Amino acid sequence: MNLISHLLRYGSLLAAAAGFYAITAVARTQQEKQMPPPGEPPVAPAAKPFRSAVAGTGILEALSENVAIGVPAPGLVTRIDVAVNQSVTAGAPLFQLDDRELRAELPALTAKADVAAAQIAVEEAQLAKMQAQFTRLNALKESRAISLEDLDDRRNDVRVAEARLAAARAAAVEAAAARSRAEALIDRLTVRAPRDGTVLQVNIRAGEFAGTTPKAPAMILGDTDRLQVRVDVDEQSASRIRPGTAARANLKGMPDVSFPLEFQRIEPFVIPKVSLTGASTERVDTRVLQVIYALPRPDHPPVYVGQQVDVFIEAAE
Repeated sequence: MNLISHLLRYGSLLAAAAGFYAITAVARTQQEKQMPPPGEPPVAPAAKPFRSAVAGTGILEALSENVAIGVPAPGLVTRIDVAVNQSVTAGAPLFQLDDRELRAELPALTAKADVAAAQIAVEEAQLAKMQAQFTRLNALKESRAISLEDLDDRRNDVRVAEARLAAARAAAVEAAAARSRAEALIDRLTVRAPRDGTVLQVNIRAGEFAGTTPKAPAMILGDTDRLQVRVDVDEQSASRIRPGTAARANLKGMPDVSFPLEFQRIEPFVIPKVSLTGASTERVDTRVLQVIYALPRPDHPPVYVGQQVDVFIEAAE
């Protein structure tokens, strides 16, 4: 019994020592794996330009927003008339869709319009003939050289000729309208610039099929001489924003570059946030109020449509 008790006592001591050693080894390993303390950020954040301000992330857009150019009908792209960064005026052709099927119908429609116009001349001559006969016979009714029944027949012939002439004129209008419709559909397949601006993006090429509901617009057009900033303000700070408040924008990664902004409007509908910066702490399930500011395009440093900026909006405490 003495031996067994000694073995239990020393065994317990050895087990406790082994456990203490294991805990110490694990703690040392964890200390070695610990990350070094965080240092200063590689780029210092922009300084707040106002005593009290609301911060938000903005996206640079062309003035009056970017225009996503669509297609009037699905079809094959046969020609691209512009290039990226090219300035265009309102009505200038941007690209051409395949119009060969409509152009093949145009000669037949033109021929029908010409036939309808010629038929009007025929019916006018026929009406003139009927009217002349009726006038001569009407002058003879006093001398009893013609019966009243024959005179009524000639009068009815004039009415029939008038109706045929009206029908011919209506047919000519219909034929001309069909030809004009085909010409309008052909012209519609030449997609034109809706306003003056600069081509920001071209997402189609000649030979590709353009649909009416693509993942990306065929082209993006905008006025880049002046820009606007669409600022997303968290809904928790939305009530602090007032119309006409001053704001400044800083380029991301360049906190010393700041631009004054000119207030344009507040879009009063709070929407889910869609513009993400990629920060790990950023919430994606929040809702934002969008505030629009304008700014002249700076010469230096260059800025581009679609670029993100940090915006500080002056607000009450």
